[in-house]
Amino acid sequence: MESWDGDGVRARIREMAARDPGLVRFGAGTHRYELAPRLPEAEIRAFEESHGIDLPVEYRSFVAEVGNGPAGPSHGLMPLTVARPEADEKWAVDAEWREDRLPGRLAEPFPLTAPLPGRIGAATDALTRGTLMLTEQGCGIFTRLVLNGPRAGQVWQIDPGWGGFVPVSPGFRTWYTDWLASP
Repeated sequence: MESWDGDGVRARIREMAARDPGLVRFGAGTHRYELAPRLPEAEIRAFEESHGIDLPVEYRSFVAEVGNGPAGPSHGLMPLTVARPEADEKWAVDAEWREDRLPGRLAEPFPLTAPLPGRIGAATDALTRGTLMLTEQGCGIFTRLVLNGPRAGQVWQIDPGWGGFVPVSPGFRTWYTDWLASP
């Protein structure tokens, strides 16, 4: 697996920030084009061991070589190991982040074998097991990284009200670099 060019990613994010000083691009007011420090290998390994998982290589190498969020698509990447400093009970994204970290949840098999388009009539908790929430888009729409099974490493979007639970990228690297390349 190819390593990330952390300096190149940070330079592109600085360029994006310079082109958007008013933070008008969707989500920029939340992530502010800032990157948290990279995570040490020991911290990533401890997270994986405590949850009984192996993070997909593209994502794992990103948090190790580039940063632990938040600059990224939508309202920004959620941190892997600790809650956002501004986390509170008011944001659905923070509740979703805490739910992902319940014992055993990330290690469960991803239940879908095919996309589930359209309105989802049931609770989404059972559908999102075995996935890690990456971003929140608003209105109950989340982007999630599949951790287990034949779809491991893919990025899916869950929009229970309208769009269902469908793949949006074959992997984290493509998903994130598409955001970096966008105007």
